[in-house]
Amino acid sequence: MSGLRGRLRTLLNNRWLVFVAAMWVQAVAGTGYLFGSLSPVIKSSLGYNQRQIARLGVAKDLGDSIGFLAGTLCEILPLWAALLVGVLQNFVGYGWVWLVVTGRTPRMPLWAMCVLIFVATNGETYFNTAALVSCVQNFPKSRGPVVGILKGFAGLSGAILTQIFAMIHTPDHAALLFVVAVGPSMVVIALLFIVRPVGGHRQVRPSDQSSFMFVYSVCLLLAAYLMGVMLLEDLVDLGHTVIVVLTLLLLLLLLAPVVLPLLLTFHLDVVSPVQEPLLPEPSQAEETSQSAEQTEVILSEVEDEKPTDVDLLPASERQKRIAHLQAKLLQAAADGAVRVKKRRGPRRGEDFTLMQALRKADFWLMFLSLLLGSGSGLTVIDNLGQMSESLGYDEAHIFVSMISIWNFLGRVGGGYLSELIVRDRAYPRPVALACFQAVMAIGHLFFAMAWPGTMYVGTLLIGLGYGAHWAIVPAAASELFGLKNFGALYNFLTVANPAGSLIFSGLITSVIYDDEAAKQAQGNINSLRGALLGVDEPLKCTGTICFFLSSLIMSGLCVIAVILSLVLVYRTTSVYLNLYGRART
Repeated sequence: MSGLRGRLRTLLNNRWLVFVAAMWVQAVAGTGYLFGSLSPVIKSSLGYNQRQIARLGVAKDLGDSIGFLAGTLCEILPLWAALLVGVLQNFVGYGWVWLVVTGRTPRMPLWAMCVLIFVATNGETYFNTAALVSCVQNFPKSRGPVVGILKGFAGLSGAILTQIFAMIHTPDHAALLFVVAVGPSMVVIALLFIVRPVGGHRQVRPSDQSSFMFVYSVCLLLAAYLMGVMLLEDLVDLGHTVIVVLTLLLLLLLLAPVVLPLLLTFHLDVVSPVQEPLLPEPSQAEETSQSAEQTEVILSEVEDEKPTDVDLLPASERQKRIAHLQAKLLQAAADGAVRVKKRRGPRRGEDFTLMQALRKADFWLMFLSLLLGSGSGLTVIDNLGQMSESLGYDEAHIFVSMISIWNFLGRVGGGYLSELIVRDRAYPRPVALACFQAVMAIGHLFFAMAWPGTMYVGTLLIGLGYGAHWAIVPAAASELFGLKNFGALYNFLTVANPAGSLIFSGLITSVIYDDEAAKQAQGNINSLRGALLGVDEPLKCTGTICFFLSSLIMSGLCVIAVILSLVLVYRTTSVYLNLYGRART
């Protein structure tokens, strides 16, 4: 009995169980992706026009991305407490909206509804931050795959919740609001005390690589299954029993990764785990230099006097050269020839606070690159319905579902490919970011050309590129600016997403679209007749001209993002050599 109890304790402290639980949290955390399905029932029930719905959409984007408080609370409170705050926000926000929409409480002004939507979607930031912080600390040497998989499940959660709602089989569309309020809250409460750091760097096992491959296989199978189910439900009128069976199979796929921690605890890998260092093991020369740092005597002159080619030398030779230079400077300091200065702040690769990171050019290069790349991608996602409508497609939800799947695969694939780059070549992780931004630039060109079938190709390229941002950038931020304050750093970077969308969608794409729609309306007799009768009909633009110029601008912005990412690569090459190059020498 004591042996079984010990096994259960080992299971609860297994980093793979935490990882799987974080995947389940993320699978219900992307409620903001359901706004396109929630907005029609809000609009019809409360009598809103499209402009008012757009304001609710802005509140949703802000709530989904502004997570400064979530990052702070995850640093000063236990993660279960931060998750509980997110549960309360999600339940109160969406629950109150459901009460208003169904007429169970008095109707509220638009600004109050915007506040409720903001509060509800802001709960996601607590789920995302807690999941990422715990798993990045548990897998410090596999940050790319971990972040990619977790962010991938967040991107796929909209499709998962939609499929679960289809199983309920109710004609009341407002019930989806109730499902969004209650479902994620119940899942997160069930996992409240599992998602946490468990000293995972001490749990390295020989089977870890195959375990990641198993998770990747489940992700690919899940994406293919959801794509097939969506197409099947769109093309064929399925009965309720079939939908229930399909949904149960989906839930089984989501539960499948729990096999990993169960096998590792009760059957496989009986050998003792070894410790995985947060940084590569130091050599003897490094230990000498570290002992000097522990006395808080930091010679900043070493960085000034060090030749530029030292960072390119093998690890042992590099440390010998630096140690020799330090010895000379210490002797000179003892003789009064140079002045010893204490280091003013951390170096890249060490732990930064948010304020310290904001004073670094590398942080702003990453932020601006993310703003241009992910902002242009989110602009496409927000306007995909109008884009498909302008080109004559009757069913826009096909492209919405497709870009959700490609977004998921981009997050998973971006984390995997960027990890190969840093592990095998010790290249900076932003190299992968630049590649995916180049892919997005090509995707925007396809949207601009609007040739037959280019909607499918553009959706594929933009979805992959946009998703990859959210696997690569958080992992790179944790490498360059440390894990200690990762929650605050990550939540500041997420502001780039709505900021880019607000600028590109609100000031570029929508303005050009309305201008072209107004030009077309000038020759439209029906629109003129409606204006004479006092009927305020929304203007619609048709043809390739509607998004031609805006797509070209987006393509150019992605090229600028590529340049910024390459500048970041140039500036951080030595950092990645220090982090990963020593493991290869």
